[in-house]
Amino acid sequence: MNWINNVVRPKIRSFLTTKREVPENLWVKCPETGQMVFYKDLEANQFVVPGSNYHMKMSARARLTSLFDGGTFETVPVPAVAQDPLRFRDGRRYTDRLKDARTKTSLEDAVLIGEGTLDGRQVVAAAQDFEFMGGSLGMAAGEAVIAGMLRAVQLKTPFILFAASGGARMQEGILSLMQMPRTTIAVQRLREAKLPYIVVMTDPTTGGVTASYAMLGDVHIAEPGALICFAGPRVIQQTIREQLPDGFQRAEYLLEHGMIDMVVHRHKMRETLSRLVGLLMHGAPVQAGKGRHGNGKVNGSLVDGKLIESTALELEPVTENERFKAQEGDAAQSAPPRDQPRT
Repeated sequence: MNWINNVVRPKIRSFLTTKREVPENLWVKCPETGQMVFYKDLEANQFVVPGSNYHMKMSARARLTSLFDGGTFETVPVPAVAQDPLRFRDGRRYTDRLKDARTKTSLEDAVLIGEGTLDGRQVVAAAQDFEFMGGSLGMAAGEAVIAGMLRAVQLKTPFILFAASGGARMQEGILSLMQMPRTTIAVQRLREAKLPYIVVMTDPTTGGVTASYAMLGDVHIAEPGALICFAGPRVIQQTIREQLPDGFQRAEYLLEHGMIDMVVHRHKMRETLSRLVGLLMHGAPVQAGKGRHGNGKVNGSLVDGKLIESTALELEPVTENERFKAQEGDAAQSAPPRDQPRT
């Protein structure tokens, strides 16, 4: 009887009462409209909500996969750094937080570096993962950004950065802040080598990352609705005790005030980056084609096409010798008649 009560009956009861476990991320709720989206559909749409066009956060690996040809790239090795140099502990040990973040993201730290081809052109790209402790800038993340830039200098290729960070990592204190001047020096290496440095700022790009390498690019691109700032709007509003304008520190607001160069929909990001790389590297630009997705809206609202697709014009690069030389026909047309005074 003990065998029946202790073994057989519990097994029968488990077969009859056990419920199937549903994955937690099977459905995703849009933060803007509350729309429920099937995760597989959201993933296939590059994590852009189909109804509202809201841009969800993307992992670093997904970013690089969507950028490189065929979704394949080689990971650039990063030098090892001290794990917990300050032996920091608040509610939990810093080392325990690192273990949890690595298990959650399958990354060593917040920045992933990859090298591959973009429409046949060799590029080096870095992507910050906000899921790894808020994409915070620590010693390992700073070392990764520097390693990626130096790799681009070595290969003589453009460097593309996808920024997504809450700022410096408080668990590393002054060692985290020291990554700001270190990465700035690495940016200078790119400039000395005359290599393009393109920054794509995603939601959010804040704190010490914005105050250093995220705002030192040759071209600054932002995703629609991305929060880009040093101190957040809530802190500023409490400091100045004034009501801030709508959309303050969002990508569209910063574009209107000249802080960034363009706002580009995620579905058109790859072709925009490919065209910029071709122009900045003095190569033939990639033929502009239709975007894989998208309907010309930014988070549900129509946006001026000149702001979002400012690079959609067919531009033809010229050589250094021809840059300031007008064609004979153009010169004849532009020159005023002799009997008319010049204006």
